[in-house]
Amino acid sequence: MPGGRLTQQERQQIALGLADSLPYAEIARRLDRPTSTITREVMRNGGPTGYRADLAHHATERRAHRRKPAPSLGPEAARRPDGRDAQAVNDYEEAFATVLMASGLNKMGARVLTKLFLTDSGSLTAAELAQRLQVSPASISKAITFLESQSLVRRERDERRRDRYVVDDELFFQATIASARANDHLVAAARQGVALLGAHTPAAARLENIARFLDFMSESITRAAEQARELLRSRPSTATSHVPPGHSDQAATRS
Repeated sequence: MPGGRLTQQERQQIALGLADSLPYAEIARRLDRPTSTITREVMRNGGPTGYRADLAHHATERRAHRRKPAPSLGPEAARRPDGRDAQAVNDYEEAFATVLMASGLNKMGARVLTKLFLTDSGSLTAAELAQRLQVSPASISKAITFLESQSLVRRERDERRRDRYVVDDELFFQATIASARANDHLVAAARQGVALLGAHTPAAARLENIARFLDFMSESITRAAEQARELLRSRPSTATSHVPPGHSDQAATRS
């Protein structure tokens, strides 16, 4: 069944799909499983290049044996103070963190960022994060350091002079701009190689093409981020189309 545990045969099929470079969605379709289940399975067990079906199956069995049986929860216990279904939120958190891992974040960074994203206040202290994730403060500190370096979280002091780690809409803009600017270093390095190797050599031509490509991408990303920034400052509405500022006339013309 789609909601049950993966069998060893299914894990073999996942390994074969990865070997054939199939996307997670296609593997999931063939197994009649949610895509998030396949993504989570692969990322927990070595990633797309290191996944081994037998090892993944044994690791899952070991984890199952280590877990204590969960107590039976009544209807009230299964709901959080905010009224949301606790199990549904936990499942979503795990799936969302898995997607972040697939996009390049390490496991702890993905888990921390997910907790912050799904907190209505958009901020938590290190102690709150450690308690909610059941990890050490050192693990939180390491994850926060990385997330700050990527402009994905911001540090603030609250009234009790505690550090609070914050996510907000503006951070998406800042992270996008930081990613675009990171290309500038590679552009500069490539053009140093052009000067060193001689402008008319094949190697120099290759480096110049790389530099031109990244230059164009950085400018395009920066321009698009500036145009779309207003979307992050506005309240979402299902009644309006999500079109970046300055593009509405073009959309109207096409329609």
